[in-house]
Amino acid sequence: MSQLIYPGIVLRNHYTIVRELGHGGFGRTYLAQDQHRFDELCVLKEFAPQVQGSFALKKSQELFEREAEILYKLKHPQIPQFRELFRETIDNKGYLFLVQDYVEGLNYRSLLNQRLRQCLPFTEAEMIQFLLQLLPVLDYIHSYGVIHRDISPDNIIQRQLDGLPILIDFGGVKLIQAKVESELAAQQGQNPTPTRLGKVGYAPDEQMRLGKVYPHSDLYGLAATILVLLTGKEPQQLIDPQTLIWNWKKYTNLSPEFGAILEKMLAYHQSDRFPSAQDVLTALSTLNSPLTQSFPKPSTPLTQGTVSLTQNQSLSSPVSPTPGRISASLKMPLLMFISILILGGFGWLGGRYWLNHYADLHQIPGTEQERQEALRDERRLLGINFNFFVDLVNEEFYTRYPEQQGRTLTDSSSDAIWRQRWHQIADEFLQRLGQLSEESRLKLGTYSLDDLDHWKATVNQLQLSHQSLYDLADAKFFYLFPEQSRTANLLGLPIGQVWQAFTDDVVHQLQAGLNWERVEFASQKTRKKLKETLKPGEGKAYIARFNKNQVLQVHLKSPKPSTLLSIYTPGITQQSQSLLEDSPRTRWSGRLQDSGDYEFVVVSNSSQPFEYELTLETR
Repeated sequence: MSQLIYPGIVLRNHYTIVRELGHGGFGRTYLAQDQHRFDELCVLKEFAPQVQGSFALKKSQELFEREAEILYKLKHPQIPQFRELFRETIDNKGYLFLVQDYVEGLNYRSLLNQRLRQCLPFTEAEMIQFLLQLLPVLDYIHSYGVIHRDISPDNIIQRQLDGLPILIDFGGVKLIQAKVESELAAQQGQNPTPTRLGKVGYAPDEQMRLGKVYPHSDLYGLAATILVLLTGKEPQQLIDPQTLIWNWKKYTNLSPEFGAILEKMLAYHQSDRFPSAQDVLTALSTLNSPLTQSFPKPSTPLTQGTVSLTQNQSLSSPVSPTPGRISASLKMPLLMFISILILGGFGWLGGRYWLNHYADLHQIPGTEQERQEALRDERRLLGINFNFFVDLVNEEFYTRYPEQQGRTLTDSSSDAIWRQRWHQIADEFLQRLGQLSEESRLKLGTYSLDDLDHWKATVNQLQLSHQSLYDLADAKFFYLFPEQSRTANLLGLPIGQVWQAFTDDVVHQLQAGLNWERVEFASQKTRKKLKETLKPGEGKAYIARFNKNQVLQVHLKSPKPSTLLSIYTPGITQQSQSLLEDSPRTRWSGRLQDSGDYEFVVVSNSSQPFEYELTLETR
């Protein structure tokens, strides 16, 4: 992260930086809190194009402001609202930022990876619904003359709030640098090259080769995205390199009608494609699907800024037609009479509940309401699913206070002490979950047993065993959650999701070459000393190759009792076994029964950082 922009800094006396979300050739993207909107989360995109010279920079900023003005006009519930553009000077360095709404959820690339680990790719029904949800969005932006240019699984987020797909990262901003380079080339008397933008496989030929885009260019990217989600294969794996025809049928089985719609969206020649999103919606309406039967017809546009009731119904449960046993002349009065009775009854009951509820709320101290709001905001900052988090805290609450098992806490003053204890657990857990990476936090509640198999295969490719992986994950997990039992089976429980999230992070660290090391002995040397410093919750794995019948001596020097030591055999000629496992012992010696890679895992069992020295000696 840039040294001048860091978590906690306030820009424009308005936006508090929370963390960096990502970065690319055009600058960095930050998550921030909007102080003028009660610390509501938002996204700040820094515009810092990689261009040379003051003229190029000035031209880039002019184009950026022009592009931002167009995007600012777009107001649709499935597009992050662009709020404003502002300049900021920090230590005499100028910055240009674009502010937009923050969308809480996972992009479809992450969702697909989760599905593939569970061997559950997206289905045709899900993709029809996906199309019905996104086509009106494309129709809306195209009506303003805006082409997205960069539709792919990475640029569509499934919003956690309602499950709707949200279109992000419009390619117009990314196009600016290419436009500047083109104009500079023209000024210098050079032939400007076409401004190309898009991901290979997701953009049609004319966009990638000539830089030309049309509404059906976005439809091509949307259809490519759908086939990737259906098959789990990238476009390069689905397109014949000789004919440039999409060969997807051997990877997924679709109805002929739906397959024909996708193929027309992906036609190589522009004239063979659907010209507009409305035309695709018309084609979808002919499918024999409950989703398409109840979805609004293309001639009835959705209201800007809202999602119609009909659309919501079609996305959850199709509305069945009323049996025609009552004549049309009697239906309406009868339905109105029944509705009045039902609504009147519910209104009376609801009114009594509402009054009682508010009477109790007035008894809750203001500090408790503030605590509730603080917990909500912190959870959202961390990107943790609401339902999962409630289940996790409930699980711990009822474990600590079994006398409350089976009852729900109320807003009454008599439950104030129990609410306070629940909130205390929630706050504790949020502080601990903050130690996870953002990617793992977003996946809490979705991990499965298939993830464990995937992780095992991943670390095995590094010549590490799953035992070493679990030791390193346990070190972090049990340091942060010492109340959990090391012998209990946590899988299937909410707290087990947390353990898997820490394991997920450890896998990524091991892949990056962290927390493990292969030990090589110098020629004619039989002793190796390994020194390291461990922080609380950390550990390190070592791999060393030894031969059968060698005598191995292991000595670990460390403050007592600060470490747990594990030693695992290679298991080539006989099943792998542990010579030590999570042991406080610091010495081991014996004759080796197998040849191959032995693993030595040292993990911290201390609340303070410490240094250790691990000695491996053979004869």
